[in-house]
Amino acid sequence: MTFPLSHAPAAPQPAGNHADPAVARLLDANLDRAREGLRVLEDWCRFSLERPDLVARCKDLRQRLGRHHHDHWKLARHTATDPAAGMAHPAQAERLQPSQVLAANAGRVQEALRVLEEFARSPDPALAAEAALIRYRLYDLEVDMLRAGAAGPDRRRQLAACALYLVTSPVEGLQSVVERALRGGVRLVQYRAKAEAGLSDRERLEQAQALRILCAAHGALFLVNDRIDLALAVDADGVHLGQDDLPPAVARRLLGADRLIGRSTHRIEQLRQAVTDGCDYVGVGPVQATPTKPGRTPVGLAYVQEAAEECPIPFFAIGGIDAQAVPAVRAAGARRIAVVRAITEAADPEASAATLLRALEADA
Repeated sequence: MTFPLSHAPAAPQPAGNHADPAVARLLDANLDRAREGLRVLEDWCRFSLERPDLVARCKDLRQRLGRHHHDHWKLARHTATDPAAGMAHPAQAERLQPSQVLAANAGRVQEALRVLEEFARSPDPALAAEAALIRYRLYDLEVDMLRAGAAGPDRRRQLAACALYLVTSPVEGLQSVVERALRGGVRLVQYRAKAEAGLSDRERLEQAQALRILCAAHGALFLVNDRIDLALAVDADGVHLGQDDLPPAVARRLLGADRLIGRSTHRIEQLRQAVTDGCDYVGVGPVQATPTKPGRTPVGLAYVQEAAEECPIPFFAIGGIDAQAVPAVRAAGARRIAVVRAITEAADPEASAATLLRALEADA
């Protein structure tokens, strides 16, 4: 299903008919070269790395260039009159490993973008500016792709397999509650202790360390809400960010490429931005009013349906969801839910977690 990653208006048409014919041919050739190279990278992220977040970033860059590939550039060049068409180099036959193909195509795109940046300044300044922006974004994307292909904990595959996400609240006996939820089948836990909980940083650290150990023992992912420093201190699998927290790009620089970043979203524009920013998953809600988010207007199931139609990364419906609400949420297109009170305030957290999972599977 196509995800509309870039929602800027179409690029203005430059006075391309007045450009030097040689420059026009050059621009067309390098737009083709850059877009083709990005597609190579995109398909590798999709079919080998199985990283929808990286796929979305490649697609976004490719579509941005496509908006500037105007007809007058395409009409300026014909393969039959290109003296270098079909020219190959012996080095191409030496690219036998995927890493070599990726490196060659990343370099190909970067070189083409630099040519566009230099030669489009006069006939198409918007293209020149976009090429410069994409070139710098590609540097970071290439590094993330290389890291994704390296050996290490496969957190994103684990994330994709998670259907039930427990977000903690400061309840009595928190460690016991989480342990019982893990026994009930929860495989993704977020430690959330806001300022109103009245805990010191030392107390938060001790709680997070204990929950991290529990999650590791059960093979579950462990995330920390907001606090990147705390996530790093306990070697968490990642963080969850609200709309008012640090931008995902800053979090990624601090956490590195291997850890997970989630983002709360309340409307489709925020979801699209989270995907563009390279988040690994998003929360979609609140579906219903919940004391966990006082004052937050519920988004209902309409936003869940929008997310189901176009979100290319895992998303979790959240907000006042219990076992009775699961069928309606599933009917709206959600395959994953995040809960707080349905487990933390349950008389039997283990049974509650198992019941929620059965409800999710029953509608599959």
